[in-house]
Amino acid sequence: MRELITAPWPWYVAGPLITIIMVLMLLFGRAFGISSTLRTVCSIGGAAKLSDFFRFDWKDTMWNLIFAIGAVLGGFIASNYMMPDQAIDLNPATIESLKAVGIAQPGAEYLPAEIFNFENLLTAKGILFMVVGGFLVGFGTRYAGGCTSGHAISGLSDLQLPSLVATIGFFIGGLIVTHFILPYIL
Repeated sequence: MRELITAPWPWYVAGPLITIIMVLMLLFGRAFGISSTLRTVCSIGGAAKLSDFFRFDWKDTMWNLIFAIGAVLGGFIASNYMMPDQAIDLNPATIESLKAVGIAQPGAEYLPAEIFNFENLLTAKGILFMVVGGFLVGFGTRYAGGCTSGHAISGLSDLQLPSLVATIGFFIGGLIVTHFILPYIL
């Protein structure tokens, strides 16, 4: 039974489920994205006193908060109760690349302890990732008018050209960071 729980859903199940949800959201006039949830939280907290960006009827977007809470709970459940016990089948070139940046046993676990632990959080590298990375993600999300999930899933489903441009930019930025910046930081 544990193997069934930890196995990822096949594309032919997950893909149609995402499609059904996106069609329902389009029919009900809703847009999907995590960054709009943060805007709702800030508006509830009184940020409208500081910026007009947060001045809107946040009660109309309360469903986003339920989605965000579900995402956090789902992530907690998945990481604590549904992680597979077997090693990840990685390409040998990927294994060598990860060893070169300090990952001792690439593929042995989904979240390598060399990166994902509380001790790393208070190091210069951890602060760089959390503070600078968080600022860049926040700035990029605001500048692009939405986050990766909002543009890549909701915006593309709605055939919005700005979402296509933003999604292409996200992927190009991710490839640049992965291949040219991250190896020097790790």
